[in-house]
Parts: sequence; structure tokens; C-alpha cells
Amino acid sequence: MKITGIRIHVLKSALAKPFAFSQGWVRQRSATLVEIVTDEGLVGWGEAFAQGLEPPEIAATVIDKALRPLLEGANPLDVEVLWHRMYHATRDYGRKGSVMSAISAVDIALWDLAGKHYGVPIHQLLGGAFRRRVQPYATGFYRIEGRGEAQRLCAEALQHSDNGFRLMKVKLGFGVDDDIEVIRSVAETVRGKDVTLMVDTNHAYGRAEALRLGYVLDECDLRWYEEPVAPEDVDGYCELRARLRTPIAGGENEHGLFGFRELLSRHAVDVVQPDIGSCGGLTAARHITALAQAHGIEVNPHVWGSAVAQAASLQWIAALPVANHSLFAREPVLEYDCSSHPFRHELIEDPVRLVDGWVPIPDGSGLGITVRADTVERFRVG
Repeated sequence: MKITGIRIHVLKSALAKPFAFSQGWVRQRSATLVEIVTDEGLVGWGEAFAQGLEPPEIAATVIDKALRPLLEGANPLDVEVLWHRMYHATRDYGRKGSVMSAISAVDIALWDLAGKHYGVPIHQLLGGAFRRRVQPYATGFYRIEGRGEAQRLCAEALQHSDNGFRLMKVKLGFGVDDDIEVIRSVAETVRGKDVTLMVDTNHAYGRAEALRLGYVLDECDLRWYEEPVAPEDVDGYCELRARLRTPIAGGENEHGLFGFRELLSRHAVDVVQPDIGSCGGLTAARHITALAQAHGIEVNPHVWGSAVAQAASLQWIAALPVANHSLFAREPVLEYDCSSHPFRHELIEDPVRLVDGWVPIPDGSGLGITVRADTVERFRVG
């Protein structure tokens, strides 16, 4: 089998109502999808995560100009070989950011092809499924005005609870005083409803502010405190982990085995969160998982992409071993973005849905999804 074509799709859709996280206003949803075609008629789909406010054209250009010449004519089943070929060829100008996101998209598509070739889901190729379903957590609590929205965010928490979510991640990072008002209000609102909260400041703070907020978060019995400081500040992660009771999480802005090496070897986090669409794809996810296992650190993927990245993350979560085995070990959970995103429910024929508060792991071949060509064409730009 040989790769005969690589199709790149940049999708965009303007939001009727923009929303904010700590780093800026989101005015559109976007995605960079790649479609790899073979001489046997099989097609594999992958996605490069457009991180935060990143223009999706950056990864698309990398795939087109830098990766395409390395892939055409190659055997798509040589997944590990092709990953290293792409990584080493781009090493002098890659290793981070959009270049790694581009590699991620190609790698996911190659794994999708391999699963379709062998007629099995990707989690089978990864070694089998530790679980057949995963508990989702609602990511939301974005701002539509900026500050002073505690009352509206409390109403959102009640809506998530009514929708069956027992885990919720609250977006903070809008000033420590405002954050404290929000988290205390939301925590009080869900008290007695069997709900566990986590928070994410998207690296809005330096160490002093992150610690001040963290001391209040310690009162709330959270599952984790995500991205408290900038991703480059590994010392800051270590300091907060040493001084706070709340588990520290991070890693969505890190890439590849080498990028995660320091974060893990220094035990800077309690929960490491690679994103399948930017960390290097499923191949890099295997490398990172093994390293995290060696250090006894929990892996819980970050997910904010389209239905393609969501499906890839489900396959990875299915095959994730727990970090520290016991009869009642804590299982990984699925980030379920509840914000407006047409490339999730409309992009594939059978989108992810909650069943009694859980998300089943797809068991079809490859990613286990069928991409809708009409949706791709409707939102495709360029």
C-alpha cells in the first residue's frame, strides 16, 4: 500500500456570540484536517489542533510544504518510521507548536488508515482497551463579558448537572479576585449534587498570583488546578505542586517526548495533559504515556478540537493504563467542550453523545468515525 494523495482542509465558522478564555476572545471555531489517500482506496483522517487563537493555515502550510514530500509514495503502515522521518526533517525549525501539530494530524491519519487496513479500532493496535466507556467532564464557563459573571456561571453549572455531567472544569484567569468569587459561587451552587470541579487558568498568572489563587482553591477539593503558570515555567509548576494541596495539571502546550521529558522527570505535575492534535499524534502519545508511567504520573489528554481529534482521544483513552494500579484506581476522563463548535456534532455521521453520563468508546475500524464530506465542504476555506 502506498500514499497517493494528501488533502488538506482548513475549516472556519464565525461564532454568533464570541467568548473569552484568559488569553483572548474566541470569535470563530477553526480546524485543520488532513485526509490521506492510498492506492488501495483507503482514506485516513487526522487533525492538527489550532491551539487557542492559532490560525489554522499555519499547520496546513507545514503539511503542504514540509511534510507532503516526505510522505507521498510511502507505505502508510510504517507509522513509527514516518513519524521519525517527519520529526527529524523538521527538527531545526520544529519540535514545538504548529510544526508538531502538523505532524500530529498526519500521524492520526496514518493510525486511522492502519486500523482500517487491519479492520480493527486504533485502541486494538495500541494494545487493547482497558475500558469501553469513559466519564466526560464539561469544559465551559467561558466569559461573554469578561468579569462579574459569577451568577451566570452558576446557572451554567446547574445546566451541566441537569445534562448528566458529574465533572466540570471552570475557566478562570480573569483576575484573582474575580476568580475567587466565581469558584466559591460555583462550588456552593453544586454542593450536594455529587459534582467534582477542576479549574483552568490557561497560564494567566505568575507564581505569586497563582499561589494566592491556589490557597483558595485548596478549600474546594478540586480534581486539579490546570495551567497555573506559563508552560515554560517548570520551576513554577514545581513550586506550586510543593506548596498546594490541590493536584497540579498541565501539558497541553507541550510537544513530543523531549518536550515532556523535563515536565515528567522533575515531577512538575500530578496530571499530564498532552493534546493528541499537537503533542505529536498517537505515536508521540505512546512515547509520552510510557514516560509518564515510568514516573507514576497520571495521563489525562486535553481535547479541544473537532470530532476527529475527539475520536482520536477516545481511542487513546481506551488504551491508557492507570498510573498507579489498585482495585479502585482513578480512571482517565474525557474533556467534553460544551462551547459552540459546528465541527463536532456536524462533522461526523455518529457524533459523540452521553449515554447515562458516560461516553462509549467507538469500536469501528480506525478512528471509528465517518467524516461527512458535505460538512467539510460547507466550512472549508481557501
